[in-house]
Amino acid sequence: MEKKKFFKKLIVLSAVSFLLCNSSFAAENQPPKLKPLVLPDNAVQKVSPSQPSKIEVKKESKNETKKKKFELYTDKNGNPISKEQKERIDQLKKTYKKVTKEERIMEALEVMKGGLADFSRRAIMGNNLTSEPIFIAFEDLSKFGQAYTNYDALGWKKKEKLYIYINKKHQDAPAPALAAVLAHEALHQDEFNSLNEETYAWTLEAAVWTQLSEKDPKYNDSIHPLVIRENTLKKLFIKGNYTNKFIKKTVFANPGYANLPSRSPGFEDDNL
Repeated sequence: MEKKKFFKKLIVLSAVSFLLCNSSFAAENQPPKLKPLVLPDNAVQKVSPSQPSKIEVKKESKNETKKKKFELYTDKNGNPISKEQKERIDQLKKTYKKVTKEERIMEALEVMKGGLADFSRRAIMGNNLTSEPIFIAFEDLSKFGQAYTNYDALGWKKKEKLYIYINKKHQDAPAPALAAVLAHEALHQDEFNSLNEETYAWTLEAAVWTQLSEKDPKYNDSIHPLVIRENTLKKLFIKGNYTNKFIKKTVFANPGYANLPSRSPGFEDDNL
């Protein structure tokens, strides 16, 4: 009876053991349950046919991680300008650093290139009697004397240095009009002046404005005081069949030139 019970227990233990072994074997041979792989946003998966798949995380460069700076360019008055305009202004400042600090005057000097005003531009840049650049600025002309208060521009020489001062009321004048005035003033390169010299300078100013205004007619209808001056000279120039005929009469009748001699060095010829 005892043997019978023993064998019965042995059979039960064997069965349990068999089930446990089979259960363990099945667990070992079943594929593991994998959690889905979540890649970071900047991960790059590379698959090669000859190599097992692998995952690489791309490192961001310092430049990519930095926030892009928003670049805003403005002119000296705070008005927004493009990057190209800013670069152009910087280049003009390098070119004319010995001549002026005024951007509008720099633009006028650029307008003078290659045309009737080119001789005067070269004089301004240093090809003159002093062999030095002529300094140009907008200025309150009354500080040179009350007689000059309403002048449009004034040529000045001090200690072998030449200056051109343009009335500050013309700071917003169109560049071609300023170019015409500069063409005139750059001819005055010494302390001597004459009616012949002024006649020649006014005629050149008229010719330069005529050329520039015909090239860009939009300025003809401007009511800016300096443009009105230039259009007056242009009419006299054209009326005289593109000669100094009527400009000369205007110069000789100008009360501001009443004490000038008829000739000065370089302008001895009455037919200039």
